[in-house]
Amino acid sequence: MPKMKYVEALREVLRQEMKRDEKIFLIGEALGGGQQGIFRVTQGLQEEFGPERVIDTPISEACIAGAATGAAIFGRRPVAEIMFGNLMSLCADEFHNQAAKFHYITDGMIKVPMVLRCVNWTRLVSGPHHCGTMDAMILNTPGMIVVAPATPADAMGLMKAALRQDNPVIFIEHSNLYSVSGDVPDGDFTVPLSRANTVRQGSDATVVTYSIPLYDCIAAADKLQAEDEISVELIDLRTVSPYDKDTILASVKKTGRLIVVYEGYRSFGAGAEISAMVAEEAIDYLEGPVIRVAQPDVPLPATG
Repeated sequence: MPKMKYVEALREVLRQEMKRDEKIFLIGEALGGGQQGIFRVTQGLQEEFGPERVIDTPISEACIAGAATGAAIFGRRPVAEIMFGNLMSLCADEFHNQAAKFHYITDGMIKVPMVLRCVNWTRLVSGPHHCGTMDAMILNTPGMIVVAPATPADAMGLMKAALRQDNPVIFIEHSNLYSVSGDVPDGDFTVPLSRANTVRQGSDATVVTYSIPLYDCIAAADKLQAEDEISVELIDLRTVSPYDKDTILASVKKTGRLIVVYEGYRSFGAGAEISAMVAEEAIDYLEGPVIRVAQPDVPLPATG
């Protein structure tokens, strides 16, 4: 298996899928030209596929998401980039009220096969308007698939799976993951949507996470094992909605304890949902309260 950086895996899967399917196009701010994408995910793609398939737009998130939604309704397969996760609030009507609902309100007659990429930006200080996460708002959107891969292989496999099905997907990336390297399988492979990955087996506690906190959890699990002989079972959700309940429940029934680790705000987020689900369906197996490890419920500051 070749090694790739996360950003390289995303760029390569977009290239592969654009070659495979002429209906796929990219749309967003500064994807080509001198900028080549703010994080270089789209570097070289406008030169390869032309400005009609890698489309630079004005600075309007609502315009980007709205154009992508309309194009998907009429049979194209857009991949739209919203530069920062916090700016998803500017296109909430387009993804929450439009893209996620067309299949339902048309009784399945209209499909919206689009991918809306956004970048969480929480570990580099850039002020409260750009630095943060809108995950909880995004997750509270019935009809929308939400994925957040932590590894280059999962980034490639999940993007490929997202582009080969007919429902809208929000693809959450993280700025600090772009430089992470990892093995990526050769050939045409996909990672199934809504299937978690048990990264390590354990017997004393279950830790559920997604995106960049996976690496913090791996380090913590290694330390607990080495210093205290505590065995952690670590689950990477990969798809955050709809998430893999069966894998979580099976693990909790084995270990009796659950910690949910996520980078969003502590209240009303992924941790609250998973905690409630386990309390409803596996409370008799718990030997202690569910613990959430997350950001405090305050905006991120402008200085560190």
